[in-house]
Amino acid sequence: MSKQPLTFLRGVGPERAAQLARLKVFTLEDLIFLRPRRYEDRRHVRQIADLQRGEAATVRGKIVAAGIKRFARRTKSVFEFIIDDGTARLHCRWWNMPYMEGAFCKGDDVLVYGKVKDLKPRIMDHPESEIVDSESQDESVHLNRIAPIYPLTEGLAQRWLRALIWNSIEGVLTAMAEPWGGAISNPSQAEALRTLHFPENIRDIEIARQRLALDEFIELQVAIRARRRKLCANATALPCRGDNHLIKPFLAALPFKLTGAQTKVLREIREDMSEGEPMRRLLQGDVGSGKTVVAACTALMVLESGHNVVLIAPTQILAEQHFNTFERWFKTLAVDVELCRAGQRTSMSTTPTISALNRRITVGTHALLEDNITLERLGLVVIDEQHKFGVAQRETLVRKGRYPHLLVMTATPIPRTLGLTLYGDLDVSTIGEKPAERGLLKTFLRAESDLPKVWEFLRKQLAQGRQAYVVYPRVDETDEGDLKSVLTECRKLEKLLKPHTTGFIHGKMKAVEKEASMTRFRDGSLKVLVASSLIEVGVDVANATVMIIENAERFGLSQLHQLRGRIGRGTHESYCILIAKAKTDDARRRLSILQESNDGFRIAEVDLEIRGPGELLGQSQSGLPPLKFGDLRTDLRIIEKSRELAAQFESH
Repeated sequence: MSKQPLTFLRGVGPERAAQLARLKVFTLEDLIFLRPRRYEDRRHVRQIADLQRGEAATVRGKIVAAGIKRFARRTKSVFEFIIDDGTARLHCRWWNMPYMEGAFCKGDDVLVYGKVKDLKPRIMDHPESEIVDSESQDESVHLNRIAPIYPLTEGLAQRWLRALIWNSIEGVLTAMAEPWGGAISNPSQAEALRTLHFPENIRDIEIARQRLALDEFIELQVAIRARRRKLCANATALPCRGDNHLIKPFLAALPFKLTGAQTKVLREIREDMSEGEPMRRLLQGDVGSGKTVVAACTALMVLESGHNVVLIAPTQILAEQHFNTFERWFKTLAVDVELCRAGQRTSMSTTPTISALNRRITVGTHALLEDNITLERLGLVVIDEQHKFGVAQRETLVRKGRYPHLLVMTATPIPRTLGLTLYGDLDVSTIGEKPAERGLLKTFLRAESDLPKVWEFLRKQLAQGRQAYVVYPRVDETDEGDLKSVLTECRKLEKLLKPHTTGFIHGKMKAVEKEASMTRFRDGSLKVLVASSLIEVGVDVANATVMIIENAERFGLSQLHQLRGRIGRGTHESYCILIAKAKTDDARRRLSILQESNDGFRIAEVDLEIRGPGELLGQSQSGLPPLKFGDLRTDLRIIEKSRELAAQFESH
């Protein structure tokens, strides 16, 4: 019954069904799972005379006057009615909504909910309002109770929708089967849905939401487990434990020692690649924690075992950096490192014995996903900055081989709730410490009026032989918005910072132009690189110790943390200076966290809390379904329980 169309219900014709469809309500089940956006406690209606400025409240009274006032040229109007409850009067106004005049009349008994803007006279702008029908038989649905307030669309009245759900809910719940075989109780799903719509008390609403969120997360975890089974179905893992004949000389030649965290992760990876099922592992670590060298060691294990490796990066700059790094690291190990650009493959190996040994690491961007790119004897896929790729792209690359091992890396620390959902089909390793030889990184928040002092500080750093990034949120002055741009500001900084050389890089440049700018910055001939957020991942120049980010309030916290991760990669003390117009408490709070902490995991949790997962990840890239009841910012305990239950249901 619950999958039946809404026209099955009395009073729902084609027009009503079309209105409900705009709310994505198509069936009886959709109707029962329509979540109220808030509740009004109508057991305690306030008197108008007692209202306070800025207070949100529900009041009831009769309309004593109503009408529209139009302004000059009739381009602006306000519909207003005045209600009286015997204690005082309240003016309710709706700007530029003249059609409201047809919904209310003098003499109507109305309920109004909103925030009081002024007291002389008492005013509410755009309050939620509904007419009380004294002859209605279902006033107990709307009055003297905790009333659900649903999302609406044009033509759909709150009272009509509330009454429809009230009259439908028992029949639908009786016909619906309890999910998970009824294994979850207290409350049952049916009890939770009843409470969701018509709660007896406020505290029960959250209990009901948590139960329905648990159902959502179990369904998600079951799908995640099925996705992993599908990827590994009938798969026999390639034995890639290696024998250390490449790793030992590689580690001996490095100018630094691996950290304890890096060594621990490598043990986990070696164990994974020794088992019967292909490795599916996420490697997360804060900026500068040393993930690339772990990826290099993992690649060498695979090469030692007679298989090839592919590494995919989200940008050409990052792909070329990995290519140059691996070519430098592996030049004495008889390993062929090649770069793939949009169908073009370039090898930099000069060792004559390589072709005979046929050990190859292929590095590239999205070009590696193209059908015409073949990858022979593929034993390992490494995906860098995984959050820049979708789940489908990950699977496309894996399918180019015969069940290769998979290592995905991210320098964007992942809040645990997202890790258990977004990457729930992967085992997780974390590098929780940075190499000891790194210099201290300090972050400062400054106003635009402080810029003269900031540029003077930068000149002193440049005079000491250091290099710097200056970041802007847009590329040129033709872009929309009142923001500073890379090209305009670079011209100013060229004059301001003379004799120190200044150049720029941004996403609209041709690949050869980007490469030229980065080459000059890496070799030190370019002292200041003026850039867009293009440099947020992968750029590694140890001598760069200053980063200045203007219009910092326009970037997300995690993005700012990624950007400042481009400095502090050498032994010198480094400085990140955020120039911002932080006008609100929320903006100041966000940016002050970067001053207080260099811990990317804490910053990611705050970013998730403030921005939510949709804006943080982008729904299309995340692979996560929209959640009606679950909250990835707060529901860690529920997500953990859903994983346990999904595993139990799968084993039965």
